[in-house]
Amino acid sequence: MTFWIDTHCHLDAGELSADVAEVRARATTAGVAHCVLPAVGVFNFEAVRVLAHRFSDSYALGIHPLYVPRAQEADLQALDSELALRRSDPRLVAVGEIGLDYFVPALTQSPMRERQEHFYREQLKLARKHGLPVILHVRRSADKLLKHLRDLTPEGGWHGIGHAFNGSEQQAAEFIKLGLKLGFGGAVTFEPALQLRRLAAELPLEALVMETDSPDIPPHWIYRTAAQREAGQAQGRNEPGELPRIAQQVADLRGISLASLTSATTANALRALPKLGALLA
Repeated sequence: MTFWIDTHCHLDAGELSADVAEVRARATTAGVAHCVLPAVGVFNFEAVRVLAHRFSDSYALGIHPLYVPRAQEADLQALDSELALRRSDPRLVAVGEIGLDYFVPALTQSPMRERQEHFYREQLKLARKHGLPVILHVRRSADKLLKHLRDLTPEGGWHGIGHAFNGSEQQAAEFIKLGLKLGFGGAVTFEPALQLRRLAAELPLEALVMETDSPDIPPHWIYRTAAQREAGQAQGRNEPGELPRIAQQVADLRGISLASLTSATTANALRALPKLGALLA
């Protein structure tokens, strides 16, 4: 398989809305054959679904932990209903983006810490109920994510992706043991990210998938510091078309060819999100 799958990008983001067709066309030209578009709340369920169908991509439905503060209990019921309604849609491939965020200070304190844990756990139950993989937000929260994955393991185990993984080698091993793949994107291109680059180099190749999280987590050649922006340098915009260049850095870290990484990570994505197989057959 000589094409890329961007397993995590937000094509519905406002930063991309003005020229989203051109953004997607550039990705295709770069060899990105497929993009997975995760929702972040009930307000963009329809947007990701429409874009996935428009560009022959796929989507996931879920409530992101950063949006839990504005979410209502009824949103979980709405998610359940939407998952049931779209059950036969081949482009609905996962429940996501869901998870826990212990980086934002307000989310680490009561009652929001417990509230986001409640939303995460309930969405794991919905993934299990509807037989779907999960796309997980992992930010300083790996151990707690793992705890609930273990508590709620479905028959046959989990499928899915730990998006933008940034935990330890031991935590990575536990996600892999539970059946999940780990997503690597723009953050791995920064040389000071020693732990992350070590993981990208040393984790089993069958555990890795590639992502951009565009327009978020730009690679180093796009990123501008606050001082650079104040000096007049424009902040670059991350797009799915950056995926092959990001992947080249992972291939270099591992000492393998880009073609080998392409083949492996595409196969891994198909295993993580099994409904992709029919879409890309």
